[in-house]
Amino acid sequence: MKCSFAKQNWLSLILVWILCFTAVSHLHAGSLQDLKKKIGKKDAIFVADPQGNVLLSKNADQQRIPASTLKILTSLVALHYLGEDFRFVTEFYMDQNSNLKIKGYGDPLLVSEVLSGIAKTLSTKLQGFNDLILDHSYFDPILIPGVTTTLNPYDAPNGALCVNFNTVNFRRAKGGYVSAEPQTPLLPFAIEKIRKFGHTRGRVIFSREQDEITLYAGHLFRYFFREQGLHSEGKIRIGKIRKESDTHILTYTSEFTMEDVISKLLEYSNNFIANQVLAATGAKMCSPPGTLEKGVRVASAFVQDILKLENITIDEGSGISRKNRISAKNLCKLLEKFEPYRHLMRHEGREFYKTGSLTGVKTRAGYIEKSEGERYRFVVMINTPGKSAKAIMSALLKALP
Repeated sequence: MKCSFAKQNWLSLILVWILCFTAVSHLHAGSLQDLKKKIGKKDAIFVADPQGNVLLSKNADQQRIPASTLKILTSLVALHYLGEDFRFVTEFYMDQNSNLKIKGYGDPLLVSEVLSGIAKTLSTKLQGFNDLILDHSYFDPILIPGVTTTLNPYDAPNGALCVNFNTVNFRRAKGGYVSAEPQTPLLPFAIEKIRKFGHTRGRVIFSREQDEITLYAGHLFRYFFREQGLHSEGKIRIGKIRKESDTHILTYTSEFTMEDVISKLLEYSNNFIANQVLAATGAKMCSPPGTLEKGVRVASAFVQDILKLENITIDEGSGISRKNRISAKNLCKLLEKFEPYRHLMRHEGREFYKTGSLTGVKTRAGYIEKSEGERYRFVVMINTPGKSAKAIMSALLKALP
């Protein structure tokens, strides 16, 4: 009798557990299905559980504008072809006329602090030089579709030898314009540019026209060289390294690995970094010079040959072009491949994510952690003007335990 009674109790407990689990599952499924009402004809949503089972899907096979969530693909391409531990280099040579030459290879993180360190190292090898010659030939001129002529940092141009993301931050003081960043001097070269616009504060962008971005890099390098006692009163001009006759002085190897670069790319959603690494990938896989076209070609091959995906249109690497197209389902497949690198994304609460924003476009893609440590994958693509993804994300977080 005791055995029979115990057996009945266990059966009752199992039945209660099944009923409770079924009720929760129905509630969970019902909450997710309610989200479909928030997805318009131009929008899309796709949610998968940790095992890849589809929990929610609407318009998920239709191409949408991804905006900056495209940077997930660009990151995957760079990590795959350049490697997690890849580091950009910048080379320094002296020619037979005692001119110092600098050749850039697309390093997106040549910032003032880095230039100061390079100058300190060079000061142990040189006392001075005549002209400063800048070699930007590793990239051909790059024109990014979707970029306009605004002064916003997201419209900064790309090049093989660039510093501080091709921008300078300034403000107006009593004595005139001053730098808004203590690590970066406000040089006459930049002040001349600022005066053309007449703004009292903010950032200005250097352009590709007349090699402005490369020449600004030269002026900033020379400032830090002089700080370290490297004397030069010569010209700053564009030229090329001639390895058969020039003497190698120094190769600066970036302190940042490709994982570090991708982390900054995703954290700040930096368009400049995105297309720098895409052009550098194109140069490696298709031979120099790096171009946007080569980078796009490599990214398209990665999508088709490695990921085995179709119907993805890549116009550039940052997501600023409205000609980029991808479906929510395919973007979720990118997330599956990117999951080992999720720690490089922004992280808030249970969510690792990347957002995207253009006029009339709001997107969000990433992972939501379960209590057991596993992760849901989600993609929300709002292509309806005036509509936000915030309410959808709030409901999604509540619906996924």
